[in-house]
Amino acid sequence: MFETDRRIFLQSFAIGAGTLAASQTFAAAPDGHAAGYDVSAASDYLKTIPRKSGDPVVFTASLDKGPIKATSGGWAREVTARGLPIATDIAGAHLFLNAGGAREMHWHNSAEWAYVVDGHCQVTVVDAEGQAEVVNLGAGDLWYFPKGHGHAIQTLGPTPCHAILAFDDGLYSEHGTFGISDWMSRYDAPVLSQALGVAPEVFVQIPKAETYIMQGEVLHLDGPQARAARGLDRERTHRYPLMAQKPRISTPGGTLHVASAKEFPISTTLTGVVLKLKRGAMHEPHWHSDANEWHYVLKGRTRVTLFATDKRVAVAELSPGQCAYIPRNCAHSIQNVGPGDAEIVGVLDNASYHENSLSDWLAKAPRHLLANNFGIAERGVANFGRKRMVIVPTPT
Repeated sequence: MFETDRRIFLQSFAIGAGTLAASQTFAAAPDGHAAGYDVSAASDYLKTIPRKSGDPVVFTASLDKGPIKATSGGWAREVTARGLPIATDIAGAHLFLNAGGAREMHWHNSAEWAYVVDGHCQVTVVDAEGQAEVVNLGAGDLWYFPKGHGHAIQTLGPTPCHAILAFDDGLYSEHGTFGISDWMSRYDAPVLSQALGVAPEVFVQIPKAETYIMQGEVLHLDGPQARAARGLDRERTHRYPLMAQKPRISTPGGTLHVASAKEFPISTTLTGVVLKLKRGAMHEPHWHSDANEWHYVLKGRTRVTLFATDKRVAVAELSPGQCAYIPRNCAHSIQNVGPGDAEIVGVLDNASYHENSLSDWLAKAPRHLLANNFGIAERGVANFGRKRMVIVPTPT
């Protein structure tokens, strides 16, 4: 009994001594450092955290001043992470097909998305199950090819066709593209004869290198080739008439068209957007929590403000032919600073479209919280926030 009481006493003494030592340590360090459960306010603090210095954020590039790859039927330019290192997950390209031009059958290690800017074309696709689709596209239409789907694009009508393309791989380039002429030109004629059941001499006429975009005869818009189109059902089709749809957002400042997998089911890795801004209008400050954004200026002049990682801010003005890459979760806004309307086309690398906005937060957060965040009286934040518009018109 005595030994038990002695043990309890010694344990209690040890605990008390430890507590006293901790209290003394705490008292000697009035900087908010915790000792056990004892904490206090810091005796020295900063009113605000100084901004970090660092290298400027480069998030834009000129797609239409990049290297050109041209053959008899047209040309293409591209911008990848090699030229724009921040663009790790999306690459972009500009494709131009002469009247009568055809981009030969090929496939990629990445998926391909495109917006037809002008002209008409016929797209032919064959998937891994041997299902074929031949569809005609015009300005405002999209195509999407999952990776590995063999496809070709041929101009219809007397005017050229050009499109803005995006790929769900920032390093997309020729290294990940497989073309039919390049492939077949490397085989011996007897091997192709055996594989395809055609006489060897037939393959003598095959070019000995990649044709890429070949010039051919002009196909009439209402000719037999155009009428031979045969589309697949909504769930499997590779075509979507984006600009024929009602915009997701429409305000006095402009419109936003969106084509996610909900609207365009086969587009499982990229969501397409077309943003039109009236003079002085702005796509309000926002961020995308689950997607990177790549966009290209078709028309007008825009100013993009980026709040990037490491708390850095960058501002760039873009003209037609230039593109921007916004990493996921980086806040940004797009403002039309030109004398006329602006038009931007782009993609996000997610099948769904989600957007978080500054105005939404300011409108829905309690006033006392905002007052605390900014260190001002509640009356100073009473009017913060408004009905969210997404596209804000020019102030009147």
